[in-house]
Amino acid sequence: MTRSRYAAVATVLNRVLVLNLLVAVAKIAFGYTSGAISILSDGFHSLTDAGSNVVGLIGVRAAERPPDDDHPYGHRKYETVAAAAVVVFLVVIVVEVLRNAFNYLTGRAAMPEITAAGFGVMIVTVAINLFVIRYESREAERLASEVLMADAMQTRGDVWTSFTVIAALTGARAGLPILDPLAALVVAGFIGHSGYQIARATTRILSDRIVISAPDIERAVMTVPGILGCHRIRTRGSADHVFLDMHVWMSGDMPLTDAHRLSHVVKDLVMKRYPQVVDTVIHIEPESVP
Repeated sequence: MTRSRYAAVATVLNRVLVLNLLVAVAKIAFGYTSGAISILSDGFHSLTDAGSNVVGLIGVRAAERPPDDDHPYGHRKYETVAAAAVVVFLVVIVVEVLRNAFNYLTGRAAMPEITAAGFGVMIVTVAINLFVIRYESREAERLASEVLMADAMQTRGDVWTSFTVIAALTGARAGLPILDPLAALVVAGFIGHSGYQIARATTRILSDRIVISAPDIERAVMTVPGILGCHRIRTRGSADHVFLDMHVWMSGDMPLTDAHRLSHVVKDLVMKRYPQVVDTVIHIEPESVP
């Protein structure tokens, strides 16, 4: 992938980082000032969003490095590792949210007084997060970046937790203050779910799960005259950075130079049909070999 693509991903992450820091600081400052644990917990969640942006920036900088002697396949998976590191931040914040909620529910901390200012903080930060989701999701699709998509998924979960907090504040304002720490427990559930989704997506890449359907590739290859068949089709990598290898059958009487030329025809066809394929290795077999 070109350096311009990595630069574009980094630009998006830097912009989102600034917005996430603003949201986190606003929630945490108000949470500590007012004692509203649900707002404070949501603020920590937003701070985790900012932390994941930093991790993503580090991963993108590492991923843009070209292949070298120690990394012949390049450094692309560093971006995936950065996306997976988001899960670590989520685990830390879940523990913190649960700890604070436990203290309130067991009477170790006094129930907070809910004010109208709390609603204002939450509504403004939700509006910012909705903008971030739309912007980051659009850029993730355009740039085919899993780290941006993972970050957008995390922010989407943050919006749902914010709506939960607003509902809890409404109930607490109506005379049910226990809804504030209970909402914090719901927040923990949303954060945990986001972590699971990100972990599942990144694990598929790191475990070399199939990226492109083998039958689809086979149909494309079989359109090349002179190809008698293909098998052992394997793909791995991320959505925008795929490595492909396969075996193709050709006539046993075909001269080696012709077979070599035909293999390049197949390679060019596949890489044109699937631009995300960055390298293709083709093993030539005579028709008689099963």
